[in-house]
This record gives sequence, C-alpha cells and structure tokens, in this order.
Amino acid sequence: MSSKKPASLQPSQSPHQDTHPDHHIPHAKNPGGVSTGNESNVPLGGCIYASTPITFNEDRAVTKVKVRNTGDRPIQVGSHFHFFEVNRALEFDRAAAFGKRLNITATTAIRFEPGDEIEVPLIPFGGKQTLYGFNNLVDGWAPDSTVSGHERPEKLQAIQRAADRGFKFSKPSN
Repeated sequence: MSSKKPASLQPSQSPHQDTHPDHHIPHAKNPGGVSTGNESNVPLGGCIYASTPITFNEDRAVTKVKVRNTGDRPIQVGSHFHFFEVNRALEFDRAAAFGKRLNITATTAIRFEPGDEIEVPLIPFGGKQTLYGFNNLVDGWAPDSTVSGHERPEKLQAIQRAADRGFKFSKPSN
C-alpha cells in the first residue's frame, strides 16, 4: 500500500475524506471533515472540536525532575510509562519519580538525545496506583506517600532493586 497522497488532493481536503457516492453526507459544507461543534455537517470519521481548549491533569500535583541521558543512543519515554522505571541510562532523582508518569498528552512521548539534560513534569498515576511490568522494579502498589514521615518499605525495596540492576540515580534537586 502506498503512503503517498493523491496528486489532486487540495490542502483543505483530508486524504481520508469519505467521498463514496452512496454516502449522502453534505461534504460541500465541510470538505476537511473538521467541525467546531455542529454535528450536522461532519462526514463519517470527521472530528468535532470543542470551542474551548481541553485541559487535562489540572488538579494533579506536579513534580519537576531534571533528567540526563548518559547513554550513547536516543531514549524515548511514553506518556504513561512509570518514570521511576525508565531506561537505566537516564540519570535523575528516581525516588522523586516513584509512582509518577510524564505530565504530557496521552500517546505522546519525550525523546532524550545522548547528553541531553531536560527538566520534565511528572504527576502521580491515578486509579489504584498498582504498576506491573515496565522493568519489574515495583510490580505492585506504588503510591507517592509516606508513613509517619518515613518512606514506604515497598518504595525503599524498589529503589534498592533499581540500584542493584544498574539504574542511574542523581541527587535530589531541592
């Protein structure tokens, strides 16, 4: 299958526009398939955008962490990856990242080129905060909370596992 756009495609047209003659949808009113709220003129598969910007993670506490790629290859981290467990060549305050993910739009990622140092925003996972997989450092409950002013034992064990497996750490940036 070719990924080239047809030569006759105009800039205002969508390559995925439904133009089948049996589909009686008013394409002439909305050839691009995008609407700002009136559903009567949107073709099949078209988009309806809100009239105001969409905000997400608005009431979540944000932790900023400075991250440095010490590796020799680019590293890309997705929006919902447990940041504590990202690639071992990324050096940052892993304890501060425990139970957190990137505060970016779902399905997007941040790319760290070799030698890059980037400050990233992290937010706590929602829901039950149980995390499995990733690099198998946690595999269980990962809330960002303390017990009587001390770190939870599960967090301390995960930090020790990360250190034992060669994950890079940096000092907390207070």
